Amino acid sequence: MCTHLTHRAEMAGSAKGPNGWFALTQANVYVDHPFDAPYEHTLNIDFADPAKGPAARVAVELTEEAALALVEAIKAALASAPPGLASASAQAGAAASTTSSPHSEGSS
Repeated sequence: MCTHLTHRAEMAGSAKGPNGWFALTQANVYVDHPFDAPYEHTLNIDFADPAKGPAARVAVELTEEAALALVEAIKAALASAPPGLASASAQAGAAASTTSSPHSEGSS
């Protein structure tokens, strides 16, 4: 059964789509039939910047178990870092200085 309910969250970040990186401004989360995943229903997340059209969209289709595991992994990653390290307010101060990232451009 599809819920036909979409939960929207404002986002601040970046995502990589077919045309490269774009600003991420919104996430739409809903349970529905997937487009590609081999399941009857999935939790679907559309990460997007609607102002830039369909090319600025990354879609994810997850089983309930995978979605819950993702929630726990996100919580664990944030808990393992100093509080506020990845917050938008912390980034404003760091924008003036340049630091190297341990993650490479091609790692996604």
